[in-house]
Amino acid sequence: MLFRRDAGGQDVELTGSTVALELELQRRVEAGLEQMLGIRFLASEYPTGPWHRGRIDTLGLDENGAPVVIEFKKGSDSGVLSQAVSYLSWLDSAHHEFEALVRRVLGAEAAESIDWRRPRMVCIAAGFSHHDRVAVQRLPERIDLVRYRVFDGGLLSLLLVDSSPGSPNPAASRRHRERDAALVSAPTVTAGPPPGSSGLVPECLRDLYAELDDALTAWGEVEVAALRHYIAYRRLVNVASVLFRPRHEAILVYLRLDPGSVVLEEGFSRDMRGIGHLGTGDVEVRLASAGDLERATPLIRRAFETA
Repeated sequence: MLFRRDAGGQDVELTGSTVALELELQRRVEAGLEQMLGIRFLASEYPTGPWHRGRIDTLGLDENGAPVVIEFKKGSDSGVLSQAVSYLSWLDSAHHEFEALVRRVLGAEAAESIDWRRPRMVCIAAGFSHHDRVAVQRLPERIDLVRYRVFDGGLLSLLLVDSSPGSPNPAASRRHRERDAALVSAPTVTAGPPPGSSGLVPECLRDLYAELDDALTAWGEVEVAALRHYIAYRRLVNVASVLFRPRHEAILVYLRLDPGSVVLEEGFSRDMRGIGHLGTGDVEVRLASAGDLERATPLIRRAFETA
């Protein structure tokens, strides 16, 4: 729900509506794709060939390197989910074609970093049926159902109504499996407390990470994704990325915050704009103790409240 204060100081709920043309919604989201959904734009109305017989509304690569298929419906149409699943099937058979597209649009580095383990579907529509939401939880694919509304004054609302993290794709290319194996490093143990994260956590940081995980998952529905180099905590976009530095017995957390809105403290937090780093987020917070985590909690809260 969205409210606006009227002349008498009372909050009045705004009545949302849908777009007149599906293309209007598509073009608006594509123009702000990275800011709205954390996805880099690759192509619009992309043809899938004679077997799949269609055109993908939008193709992209998300901030974690996963291929993304986006489908739009201006109304509440259950067909959007089956259509997206069909296009994901095309994507599974078109690795080389997709990699060539990424290389052409985003460059060689992005093409080399594609993560084929969990391709992602984003379905954006005015509404979804109960059957859609049940299907999302039963399908092995990674799916986000996003409801949109438009309001007076040019406001656009995107609300994640259901999401499934999916299962790793066993058909990921041998090259990527070999690269994953090469990244396994030094003494580690599986983190016990965070069931959503299957990644390996250094033993010296296990207890601190368990507390951090509690803090990061305390803000409602949060997906935890263990990726090659970091663990992402996301809603529609990454809100926090967690990296481990066992040699320094520290955890680095990158938060989706504007550094200009944060009082930075030397040795604890810093502005990462223009500085290359693994994960996503412009504010880095360094945690070496429970006390550091307590200091970081207000920043974590702000990141999730504004996501």
